[in-house]
Order: sequence, then C-alpha cells, then structure tokens
Amino acid sequence: MKSVFNPPSVRTPFGNYNHGLLVPPGASLLVTSGQLGIGVDDVIPKDVTAQAELCFKAIDAILEEAGMTFADVIRISGYVTKREDFPAYMAVRDRYTLEPKPVSTLIVVGGFTRPEFLVEVEVTAAKVV
Repeated sequence: MKSVFNPPSVRTPFGNYNHGLLVPPGASLLVTSGQLGIGVDDVIPKDVTAQAELCFKAIDAILEEAGMTFADVIRISGYVTKREDFPAYMAVRDRYTLEPKPVSTLIVVGGFTRPEFLVEVEVTAAKVV
C-alpha cells in the first residue's frame, strides 16, 4: 500500500496528482523510457491528444508485460513542446491514472528527436510482490 503525502504546509497540487508517495519495502520497481506519440505503424498523429494517447497506450503495454497496471504507477514525467498543450495532455493523463494519483512533473521542452513529436511520457511504477 502506497502512502500519500500532501502536507498542509505545501500548496495543494495544481491537478490530479500527489506531492509525494511512499512505496513500502520489498516492492518491485519498473522504470520506463520516454514513450513518444508514434504507432507501431510509424504513423505520428498531428495533435497532442492523439500523440499522448499513443504514449499512454505504450506505457500500458509495458506495465502489462511487467505484471502491473496504472494503479502501480508512482511517478509520471510528461514533456510537451507547447505550453498551450498542457490541458490536452493532462486530460489524457488523468484518464489513465488511478488512485492514489501518482506524483507528476510536466515540462515544456524545445523539441524532441523529430519535429513532429509533440509529447513524451515516462513513468515509474512500484508493486509489492
């Protein structure tokens, strides 16, 4: 069972995430590489929502292969190329995340390996075995 930390001395989170999560001893840890908005067919959608969906679907497949689900995700790091894409990215993120909400970081970056990529997402998950 993960413990949630949102101290009253710290401003409440801006969105659906927690400031801190404590994972119990003995948990298995999974760390993913950043997933980009590209399908197995090499198609890259033009909008951030569709790309974010592909990122989270890829993460879901990785979690499943590791015997985990989004309930086991403790940290999400998201990167977008445009500040105005925050709401669209967060809407997708919020559909995938489960309670307790993971800790989350969202950063605006100058770009990725190819200019058509608009978002990249990586997660850390922990599960008591």
